[in-house]
Amino acid sequence: MRADARRNRDLIVEAAREVFREQGYDASLDAVAKRAGVGAGTLYRHFPTRDSLLDAIMQSWVDRVTEATDKTLAFEGPPRELLVQWLETYAGLISMHKGGPAKLTAAMSDPDSPIRTKCQVLTSASQRVVDRLVADGALAEDTDAVRICQLVGGVATVADNAGQPVSTVRPLLEVVADGLLR
Repeated sequence: MRADARRNRDLIVEAAREVFREQGYDASLDAVAKRAGVGAGTLYRHFPTRDSLLDAIMQSWVDRVTEATDKTLAFEGPPRELLVQWLETYAGLISMHKGGPAKLTAAMSDPDSPIRTKCQVLTSASQRVVDRLVADGALAEDTDAVRICQLVGGVATVADNAGQPVSTVRPLLEVVADGLLR
């Protein structure tokens, strides 16, 4: 890719990250192009669909998921605290952009979603936490990480739709954790 094309692509991704954070995933792509300082044609040349742009934005997010999971698994406290910490972390990760919780949670079970592979990173991260807690005897062996993701996604979606910060869902996540633990 030429240097100017690469620069335009990077500008578009950063602008989209900002616009989506402020306005949600359904924000106008023209607003993204305008914020990036490029024409709509340049945006669509690099990202022919909204989902292809979302996929590019999510790559750095994937790295953040891995780091957050490693940090959670390094926790050496009681299983309940580890689980609540993960559920809060998870809710925060999917709530970085307005509309994120619903979009990411729905994409997990949609085999045709172009962001499904990115969402599988979340499922794998949750599975790592579940595996640790199962090994510690804190969760039943048949605990389903995908269902936990969907449940936390639902809780985070309610906060997102109400315009509340994700930090307000901790009491609900504690109820979820108490229901999961042995």
